[in-house]
Amino acid sequence: MNMDALRWQQNSSLFYPWLALLVLGWLMVASASTGIAEDYTGNPAYFAIRHAVYLAAGIAVAFATSQISMARWAKFDGLLLLAGILGLILVFVPGIGHEVNGSQRWLNLGIIKIQASELAKVGAVFYVAGYLVRREDEVKSQWSGFLKPLGILGAMVGLLLMEPDFGAVVVLLGAAMIMLFLGGVKAGQFFLLTFATIVIGVLVVGSEDYRVNRLLAYLNPWAPEHVYGTGYQLTQSLIAFGRGELFGVGFGESVQKLFYLPEAHTDFVFAIWAEETGLIGGLVALGLLGYLVACIWNIAWEAQKQGLMYASYVATGLAALLGLQIVINLGVNTGLLPTKGLTLPFFSYGGSSLMMCCAMVGIVMRVTYETELARQANQSEQEDGNE
Repeated sequence: MNMDALRWQQNSSLFYPWLALLVLGWLMVASASTGIAEDYTGNPAYFAIRHAVYLAAGIAVAFATSQISMARWAKFDGLLLLAGILGLILVFVPGIGHEVNGSQRWLNLGIIKIQASELAKVGAVFYVAGYLVRREDEVKSQWSGFLKPLGILGAMVGLLLMEPDFGAVVVLLGAAMIMLFLGGVKAGQFFLLTFATIVIGVLVVGSEDYRVNRLLAYLNPWAPEHVYGTGYQLTQSLIAFGRGELFGVGFGESVQKLFYLPEAHTDFVFAIWAEETGLIGGLVALGLLGYLVACIWNIAWEAQKQGLMYASYVATGLAALLGLQIVINLGVNTGLLPTKGLTLPFFSYGGSSLMMCCAMVGIVMRVTYETELARQANQSEQEDGNE
């Protein structure tokens, strides 16, 4: 079997759900953005057209990253981390940083605005993966092996909180903790870190009035003091879910997207989808997202079985990034979690988020390919030994 056929065969189980998510995401954005697009530009398809361009760019990025070997990624994981940290610093530089809704999270590159945290999260995954391979014995036996990466990640967390981007902090730390746990950190150290993270999170939430107000609104969004204030997005999102019932009001027929629900085509696009397609449509979207993340977890496990520990850790970290972001976004949309500004992978409008998610898929495709090569090599060695 030639290399191209092998690569396609091994990645088909990941390619098709990814492609389905891209198509479904475009449909979501195309429907949810019509009202705001017409009001802002006079063209109801404005955001749908731009999202289609981002889709094409995302597919190209996925193809490009799938051609880079994991050995080459491993050589530059330190530079990827530095690039992520540099991006988090540049958002505060006038003329480069761009403020949206009171948060300084974006890098203005002219033709596109990139959310710096997207680069930082992936850079952190590559760094932790390389660290776990290089310092395996130290991580498993000494406190220093456990604390060193946390010091660097702590600097990134500090920069993210200055933007502020509390949601990205939760996703980054969550993915890093999962990777450290699977890398062999002692249970006592892991649970101590978990406890410390919870305590720090409580202190961070209580340090800003707007975070406290969001928490209070989350606990009782229908209260008169919240329903038209900090709880407004949540109540409008819940109304969208309620209107959807079992089969929805029909594609394109949402009322909530007509300026009732802010950020309808970005952070709350799933609520509009649930309104238009109902419980059935929502479950289809959830099923595709869950299947993709499960595929990546399985790929990480297969890579570990073949001895490709760096590739396994990278795939694990990317699965954790996607999974945590999905859980947080859906939790916010349904009122299970306080409101946070996190996009839904592959679904929400936004070029940098979509292309970075596609880049993750491309990297995992490369892991799949190299895992199959390693499996075939190991199988041949066993057969030669039996002879």
